[in-house]
Amino acid sequence: MARADSIPHAADRLRRFLADGHHGTMAWMAEHEARRGDPRHLWPEVRSVVMLAMNYGPDEDPRALLERRDRGAISVYARNRDYHDVIKGKLKLVAGRLAARTGAEVKVFVDTAPVMEKPLAAAAGLGWQGKHTNLVSRRFGSWLFLGSIFTVLDLPPDEAERDHCGSCRACLDACPTDAFPAPYRLDARRCISYLTIEHAGPIPREFRAAMVNRIYGCDDCLAACPWNKFAQSAAEMKLRARPDLVAPPLAELAALDDAAFRARFAGSPIKRIGRNRFVRNVLIAIGNSQDRALVAAALAGLDDPSPLVRGAAVWALGRLAPAMALAEKQARIDAESDADVLEEWRTSIP
Repeated sequence: MARADSIPHAADRLRRFLADGHHGTMAWMAEHEARRGDPRHLWPEVRSVVMLAMNYGPDEDPRALLERRDRGAISVYARNRDYHDVIKGKLKLVAGRLAARTGAEVKVFVDTAPVMEKPLAAAAGLGWQGKHTNLVSRRFGSWLFLGSIFTVLDLPPDEAERDHCGSCRACLDACPTDAFPAPYRLDARRCISYLTIEHAGPIPREFRAAMVNRIYGCDDCLAACPWNKFAQSAAEMKLRARPDLVAPPLAELAALDDAAFRARFAGSPIKRIGRNRFVRNVLIAIGNSQDRALVAAALAGLDDPSPLVRGAAVWALGRLAPAMALAEKQARIDAESDADVLEEWRTSIP
């Protein structure tokens, strides 16, 4: 539990984030800046905030999927049901009991309202904001969903958790796009999670290769945290990974039309970004695969109704062309009996 006035520095930090343009195209962050910086601006009557967390830890390190270039890597949080629905249902149960016992008015929020959940969670003692700006718990590592119950009750606050990052910078060094200009600061415009989910247009060219096969979100900074040695797999079955979303084949995903996309991702947070943005991500992963078996999937994208998808297909084919040429050269050289020629070709590969 935390007092409603327990995050006095949050507004200034948010103001700096917005002034630096680090929110990218997420205009809604600037539109609700005042309400986001102080819970009392969202609801003037609030006196206390009850913060709750739910573990969604994976069964294994999600970074292992980056080696499987013909498969898509989906962020751990999006491999099953939409967490907004799961968490909100449980929050309403808790809040309902609180209201029934006390008669006090309550409101529940899960991510979609302008609430600074991470600073509030730190103030309430659930963990601390690590250098990657996400909440870290000594018990659950980095794998936590957050929800809040606002109430007019004057509840005794818990002690804030102190920062346990020390000199560690594992999360910062793990970022494939250098999205952290400094510890505890994130430039969302360089973040793969932002680029694959929030960014609506073509992915900037400078970040496409770094995406590798990440088709929805990125877990690298979370997975790198040493505090994950205490993490546990998610106990809530609706948050445990669906087998078909752990490492889905890229060729299969690239072939999804709008109806198939909606059917496959019904109830999933992935559905929110829409089919075109998702297939854009898939085609970039196909281009990064260097797998000529995926050429047909990229070629099909050239006839897609969406300009966004067609553009990604063109880029993917450009990336696959060298792999195709090398494969053809390999076939010709394999037919040669001269070992010296074969060795010369092998050593010439960049």
